[in-house]
Amino acid sequence: MTSTTESRPSLTRRLRGLSMEAVGFAVIGASGVVVNFALFWILTNGFGLASLRSNIAATLVAIATNYLGYRYWLYKDRDAASRKREITLFLLFSGIGMLIETGTLGFTQYVLGLDTPFEKLGGKFLGLAIATVFRFISYRTWVFKAMPELEDPEVVQEAELLLAAEDSRSVSN
Repeated sequence: MTSTTESRPSLTRRLRGLSMEAVGFAVIGASGVVVNFALFWILTNGFGLASLRSNIAATLVAIATNYLGYRYWLYKDRDAASRKREITLFLLFSGIGMLIETGTLGFTQYVLGLDTPFEKLGGKFLGLAIATVFRFISYRTWVFKAMPELEDPEVVQEAELLLAAEDSRSVSN
């Protein structure tokens, strides 16, 4: 009646899952970085806007594109029961990340005097690297929480049967 199954995945399996999650986070993050840096460059050099304002605008656009990637690709299997909570936390932690990035850019530009276009990009890159570590930990821990694992195989089997029955009813309607 009861079988001996591991209630938790092995350490190797969890590390492999974490590394695959980190790769997915990096892919989505890289697309956000491209959007962020391209828009920053256009706003500062093409339109002559101040670097901190340009950074905020570019980061806000990147945050929006990243949320779509995280929610609908990387963390699509995570608990989405409360989207309002998820979006609120995502925006909160993304905002803190933006402050980290903008603060680092401001420090390198106004305190260290690194004011050429490429020095500004360097300051932006440094801030983005620090903010990325913060965001990764925050998103996976508080924003896109994992679904609780069911440990009882009988409960899992019963839930699967109920879902299959529900699917067959919706197909026949």
